[in-house]
Amino acid sequence: MTAYLKLDHIDKSFSRGGQVSEVLKDIKLTINKGEFVSIIGHSGCGKSTLLNLIAGLTNVSAGAVLLENKEVDSPGPERAVVFQNHSLLPWLTVYENINLAVSKVFGRSKSRAERHDWIMRNLDLVQMAHARDKRPAEISGGMKQRVGIARALAMEPKILLLDEPFGALDALTRAHLQDAVMDIHSRLDSTTIMITHDVDEAVLLSDRIVMMTNGPAATIGEVLAVPLARPRRRVELSSDRTFLRCREAVLKFLYERHRFVAAAE
Repeated sequence: MTAYLKLDHIDKSFSRGGQVSEVLKDIKLTINKGEFVSIIGHSGCGKSTLLNLIAGLTNVSAGAVLLENKEVDSPGPERAVVFQNHSLLPWLTVYENINLAVSKVFGRSKSRAERHDWIMRNLDLVQMAHARDKRPAEISGGMKQRVGIARALAMEPKILLLDEPFGALDALTRAHLQDAVMDIHSRLDSTTIMITHDVDEAVLLSDRIVMMTNGPAATIGEVLAVPLARPRRRVELSSDRTFLRCREAVLKFLYERHRFVAAAE
């Protein structure tokens, strides 16, 4: 069976001033349709670079990113990205920010009424329909991220890419948004790839956790399956043996990598 998304022996290097910096080396990974995969590792291991390669924002130096067996070499609406910074246009309302994406993707295939209904459906999905006429400066950080997620989903992407989407939020808001993302994933069965530094977040949300080695020339060190039934309840999982075992495995990997870095300094 052909993989839905395949990272096929990817290398990525950057050149500056005659010097070459090797960021990623021989990345091999297949991701199934509907799977939620987190990528975790120490700062500088190329996590965001890898996400940018999948998004088509950066081209690979060697190998290929294949989505449904077609090579990814440029950005496209079938791969929607939600960044840590919400990236909403401040002079537009919540509704208008989403409409910008919807009109770009569906301007020819949906009528104005259909586009309106689609926008409102996605705002309802992230519980932000009540704020449709507010501008970004008038809503909280967590609400802005909800709008960013709604805008990404409104493009009806094949892959949803989350680049530390909750990193700038307080703990309570972060927990609420994690629950919202779990709910959206269960409803839509969307293929999701998330960059995170948070071990508990990775275990809570993911079907698999991809653990990166340290850079330069970072690669995939281990891939951990998270065999927890869905839906998941964070309070119940706090004492769940499988949750704790997965958490321990990721922490051990990251601790060992940190120890190697400290020994080399």
